[in-house]
Amino acid sequence: MNLKAIKSGAACARIFWDKSLFCMVFGVFLLAGCSALPDKPVRASLYDFGPGNLTAQPATQAALRGLPALAIDEISTSGGALDNQAMLYRLAYRDAQELRPYTLARWAMPPAQLVRQRLREQLGQQRNIFDARGGLALNRSQNAVLPLLLRLELDEFSHVFTAPDTSVGLIRLRATLIEQATSGEKLIAQRSVVVQRPAPSADAPGGVRALTAATDAAIEEIDVWLQQR
Repeated sequence: MNLKAIKSGAACARIFWDKSLFCMVFGVFLLAGCSALPDKPVRASLYDFGPGNLTAQPATQAALRGLPALAIDEISTSGGALDNQAMLYRLAYRDAQELRPYTLARWAMPPAQLVRQRLREQLGQQRNIFDARGGLALNRSQNAVLPLLLRLELDEFSHVFTAPDTSVGLIRLRATLIEQATSGEKLIAQRSVVVQRPAPSADAPGGVRALTAATDAAIEEIDVWLQQR
């Protein structure tokens, strides 16, 4: 092998080594760059009270007895924490006064809207239900008897932990029943409703089930109260 061939072989080996080294270094930087990319953000799960009745409900005995129509006003809140879609919980065993939002769980709409939707659905199986504004305006225009007006205030709607593995869904409402006339409003009755139901698990899905059950029980209590008026 002559000197020229040796030099040519050495040059080729050097080029091959340089290319291999470049590929290795480039690969290291590429992997480092990929690992530095931010993780895909995790979206919060959305919850409501379920799809409700999937089939039309037959007329009940209460409906056949002719329960009076009812107008339902928008549900008011104390403001702040209950005016958004945050799902709230309390660690009562540590600090019952602190409200905390679940990071990866939210309501599909503010709690007051969820409760009102459920209320209309449940009470509407036994009587005619009107929106407070539209229904009343229609009745006034037709000189009809105005339906009673139900106003609700939502004071508490949270998942309360009494221990790390024990919790309840807690709802607190204040109901006001009003008789309406062209001359004004007349208070008929008021009632406070406080209901709690145990959560099947110590997490957001468990809180959803507990608050759904508590809301249904509160609506049932309001329904019985209305029928006694």
